[in-house]
Amino acid sequence: MPRKALRVTVTASLAAVLLTTSACSDDGDGKKTTADGGREVRPLKWGGCEAPTAAEGGGQAPPKDWQCATLDVPLDYAKPEGETIPIALIRAKARNKAERIGSLVFNFGGPGGSGISTLPGAAKEYEALRARYDLVSFDPRGVGRSAPVRCEDDKQLDAYYSQDSSPTTPEQEKDFVGNIRTYQKACEKNSGKVLPYVGTENAARDLDRIRQALGDEKLHYFGISYGTELGGVYAHLFPKNVGRAVFDAVVDPTKTSEESALGQAKGFQLALGNFAQDCVDRGDECKLQGSTAKEIEANIIKLQQDLAAKPIAGMGDRLLTESAATNGIAQALYSKELWPLLEQGLDEADGGQGQLLLALSDALNGRDQQGHYSNIGAANTAINCADSKDRYTLEQTKAKLPVFRSASPVFGDFLGWAMMGCTDWPVAGAWQTPDVSAPGAAPILVIGNTGDPATPYEGARKMVERLGPGVGVELTYKGEGHGAYNSGDACVQEAVNTYLLDGKPPTAGAVCTAGASPSATQTGTSL
Repeated sequence: MPRKALRVTVTASLAAVLLTTSACSDDGDGKKTTADGGREVRPLKWGGCEAPTAAEGGGQAPPKDWQCATLDVPLDYAKPEGETIPIALIRAKARNKAERIGSLVFNFGGPGGSGISTLPGAAKEYEALRARYDLVSFDPRGVGRSAPVRCEDDKQLDAYYSQDSSPTTPEQEKDFVGNIRTYQKACEKNSGKVLPYVGTENAARDLDRIRQALGDEKLHYFGISYGTELGGVYAHLFPKNVGRAVFDAVVDPTKTSEESALGQAKGFQLALGNFAQDCVDRGDECKLQGSTAKEIEANIIKLQQDLAAKPIAGMGDRLLTESAATNGIAQALYSKELWPLLEQGLDEADGGQGQLLLALSDALNGRDQQGHYSNIGAANTAINCADSKDRYTLEQTKAKLPVFRSASPVFGDFLGWAMMGCTDWPVAGAWQTPDVSAPGAAPILVIGNTGDPATPYEGARKMVERLGPGVGVELTYKGEGHGAYNSGDACVQEAVNTYLLDGKPPTAGAVCTAGASPSATQTGTSL
C-alpha cells in the first residue's frame, strides 16, 4: 500500500472485470526570466496529444480539443544552467475566452500520479471551472513521460506485489527485506541519475517554471492528496506567486512518515468501519455475513488469514494473496462509489473467487489489463524517499507493529511493514516534515473530509495552522471517500467554484454535510 494516497481511478482491467462479472501565451518568441539565474523560460509550444504512455497508465488519446506541450527544466536547481529534463503538460482551453482568468494547474496526488492521463478523464468534474480557466496538468518529474523513474519490469512487479507484506516468521522477514532491497537496486540501476532530484521541493520549483511558461503572473492551483503537500511547499517557496488555490484531501504537513502511516492505518480502519456499518444498515440487501459492523470486520480479518495460508484463484494464473486482497480493500475505500464493488469482491472471495479484489488491487498498483504497470509505484517510492529522512531498521519496524495493529487490525501490519520502503534507499531524504509556512500568500482554501481514509481529516487543520495567519481557509466536508470536490457534493463544489471563479472564499470554519443544501457555506469578500 502506498505511503501517501492516490487519487482514485478505475483502470481498464477493473472495467473489464466489471463487464464480465485560450492559451496562456501564444507561440511567439517572448521570453520569461527566472529568479534562480537559470535559462529563460519560453512560452510553451502547444500541439496535439498522443495517447498516454505505458508509464502513464496507457489508454486512449484525449479529445482533439486538448493540447500538449513540453517544458525543459533543470535536473538540478543548484546548477540551473546545467542538464535539463522534460516536463510534459496537457491543457484544455477555457470555453469563455472573454472572461478567462488564466490557467488552473492540477496535481492529482500520489506522489507519482500522471496528470497527463488523469485530467482528461476527470475533466467533466471540473467543467464549471473550465468556463473561465484553461485546465492544465502535468507529469511531475520522475512521473509518466517526465524523466520517469524505472525500477522492475512487469513480470518482476507481479511477483513483488504478490509477496507476503506482513511477514510472521524469520524466513518470511528475510524474504520481505530481500525483495525490498532487490527492488531498490533495480531503481538505482535503471534511474540512478534522476533519483536525487525527484523530491517535492524540486517539483515545486518546476511549478513556478510552469507558471512562467503559461504566462501567468500568479499560479492558480488545485491540489488533491499529495498535491496539497506540493502546493504547500510551493506556497512556502513562492508566497507572492500564489493565486487562487484549493487544497483537497489534505496531507498533514506536521507528521513524520511513521506518524503519517499510523494516521492512514486509523483512517482506513475508520472507513472500513463506516463501510461495514452501511452494509449492516441495509439489512438483507447486504451480501456479507455478520449482524454488526464488528462481525463483518472479523470476517474480513479471517479472510486475510485464510489467504495468507492459501491464496485463491484470481485472474489467469495469478492468485489473490493476502497482500493483494488488502490492497484491493484499500482501493475500494478511496471512494464510496466503490463500496458496492468491495461488497461484491469480499463476497466472491469468501466463495473462493478473487478476481474482483485482484482487479481492485491492480488499480491501486497501476497495472492494466495487458499486464503492464505504470510507473506510479516506482515514482511514489522515489519521491517519498527523496523527501523523508526516515530510515527504519527491521528491529525498529517490528517494535512499532503492536501500535499499528492496535490502530487497525486489518491494515496495521501492512502499513507498519511498509515503513521499510526507504530503509536502504540510495539517496538521503530532504526533511523530517515539509515547511509549508507561507506568510504573505493569498488565501488558500483547505478542505478536510471527516471520512477520508488516506489523508485523515485532522491534516486539514494542521495545514491551515502551518500555512500561517490569514492564508489557510478551512472548509469541513462531512462525508466519505478520499477528497471532497470529486464526491460531487453540491455544497463543496459551490464553495470551491465561488472562490476560484469569483474570488470569494467561504467563511473560515464553514461546514458542508453530504447531501445537504449548498447554502451551508457562506462566502466572504472578493479577492
